[in-house]
Amino acid sequence: MVQYMNVNAPEIIYSDKNFIVVNKPAGLAVHGGGSVRGKTLVDFLLENFPEIKKVGDEPALRPGIVHRLDRNTSGVMLVARNQKTFAELKKLFSERKMEKTYFALVCGVPPKRKGAIEAPIGRSLKNPAKRGIGRYIKTEREAITHYKVIKNYGREFSFLEVMPKTGRTHQIRVHLKSIEHPVACDRIYGGKKICCPEFPIGLRRLFLHAHSLEFSLPEGKRWKFEADLPEDLQSALNGL
Repeated sequence: MVQYMNVNAPEIIYSDKNFIVVNKPAGLAVHGGGSVRGKTLVDFLLENFPEIKKVGDEPALRPGIVHRLDRNTSGVMLVARNQKTFAELKKLFSERKMEKTYFALVCGVPPKRKGAIEAPIGRSLKNPAKRGIGRYIKTEREAITHYKVIKNYGREFSFLEVMPKTGRTHQIRVHLKSIEHPVACDRIYGGKKICCPEFPIGLRRLFLHAHSLEFSLPEGKRWKFEADLPEDLQSALNGL
């Protein structure tokens, strides 16, 4: 398999004159800045779609990027190829008309098969790189996450379908931690340290994958794009 900066190469799921759909591999940062070093998804996109270099709110830093995934989260991402489509897609996200579905393996078994977590998320006062809920945060914003249990693996793990209705930084990870079922192998929000005595077989990063995006653009066409679980996550499930 082709490698891209020590991770699998991004996969182009679909592209047309208006947007690109990418399956981002885990381990690849979306764009540079801060502590990010080495090649990023933006570098890959500029190499293959140079016309995006002037698209977006901050094209010098994140051309065409409408939304982001954490570095170690894999899955479906949308990228705009022109400013008009960028504005349309950004509006869909801000108005919560973009239907997002993730797969997550969490520690333990949630008490309900279906549920909603509604808790504002803000920046941690102790560590600005982290997000949290409660008294030790600032600049909190509304956050809503729905989930459904697909399968339990004894009492140790559960496989969830997660549907965030808002798009806060680390939202799924923070919300699942808040109900004491953090994402498995999440070193930042407790998936290993608090609940998992050992990593699931073969798993070396947090088990969170952006499975699908579904939306309608102004011309009326309905779109849905999916990305299957990557090999490392599927192997971890098979080993449980």
